[in-house]
Amino acid sequence: MSSENSSADDVRQVWDVVVVGAGPAGASAAYAAAVAGRRVLLLEKAELPRYKTCGGGIIGPSRDSLPPGFELPFKDRVHAVTFSSNGRFARTRRSRQMLFGLINRPEFDQRLVEHAQKAGAELRTGVAVQRVEQHGSAVPDRRTVAVVLQGGETVLARAVIGADGSAGRIGAHVGVKLDQVDLGLEAEIPVPETVAEDWKGRVLIDWGPMPGSYGWVFPKGDTLTVGVISRRGEGAATKRYLEDFIARLGLAGFEPAISSGHLTRCRADDSPLSRGRVLVCGDAAGLLEPWTREGISFALRSGRLAGEWAVRIAEAHDAVDARRQALNYAFAVKAGLGVEMSVGKRMLAAFEQRPGVFHAVLTGFRPAWKAFKDITQGSTTLGELVRTHPMAHRALMALDRRPASGGGEAGAGQ
Repeated sequence: MSSENSSADDVRQVWDVVVVGAGPAGASAAYAAAVAGRRVLLLEKAELPRYKTCGGGIIGPSRDSLPPGFELPFKDRVHAVTFSSNGRFARTRRSRQMLFGLINRPEFDQRLVEHAQKAGAELRTGVAVQRVEQHGSAVPDRRTVAVVLQGGETVLARAVIGADGSAGRIGAHVGVKLDQVDLGLEAEIPVPETVAEDWKGRVLIDWGPMPGSYGWVFPKGDTLTVGVISRRGEGAATKRYLEDFIARLGLAGFEPAISSGHLTRCRADDSPLSRGRVLVCGDAAGLLEPWTREGISFALRSGRLAGEWAVRIAEAHDAVDARRQALNYAFAVKAGLGVEMSVGKRMLAAFEQRPGVFHAVLTGFRPAWKAFKDITQGSTTLGELVRTHPMAHRALMALDRRPASGGGEAGAGQ
């Protein structure tokens, strides 16, 4: 176990906020609490930096949620998107302004943690959390939460933030309920300079053969991140889609440096976001956009909110006040991210039925392309777009009402 800025005599001290998990959600939460002047401990079971299965796209809402002075370690800047439908009907749309940037997660996550440390948070890596206790012999009083580590050490806090992923211990303690589970498969493929040059500044999004599935190619210098995602339970078909996708792209002859898989999980509408003095954010709360499964912006935004409200919970002198602050956190999440997730679920349901319509509209209807640009660049969100643009609202209502086709349109995208 490695430790930074900690010592043996710290064991029984009570931290204001303990954050479990040092990904984007946890690092953002730790930064927000530390910059408010609180004593913050950030726990991470891995050694940093560590690899995460992730496309690594940084859209406007992610960029706008970063700490002041944060320099994004972009590997490429995207100005063009090629859309295809299961390898066919490819069309490229371009933008003069950057649509979004591409990063490698190990480097990005490490920088976020460093910003949290500069704000005053202390980091301990190589420590796994076994359980959280809010009652019992390990808890000295009602204002304190005990975080029990593997090996038996106990860390005490006035508030705890779970950012340890959708399969983590803190989400289980809070009782997070998950509604949608998808399997993402990804390969990091080193390519020659001539191939890399063909992809520079351009990504590919391919609507896949299974309902709701899609694939992507994200260029990052001399490496292409190639991945696919589909509903859990279709593992063999998802693996076959990735293999076919890579072969169609002419990349089958290159050996991936990393091949990985990851389950993404969306929260149910009635899933809790807190229990007592414990909050959850990011993947641990099941917060991500259901259609695209974009999670970095949800992690950064919910992490910041969790850090800010955990400060208030740490200051609460009784259970009633702590509960009030936790409810305020839940309201803040649902009023923003929750609205986006609700629209995303409707978009996914419509996309599962009519991928060909989505492809035709995005590639051939200028207002739809403008909406895509506005969302990725950060001038609006999916929720704001539907709420403020009558045409977008009417289009989504029409898609909601449209029956599924009886033929193979969802698979072929025609």
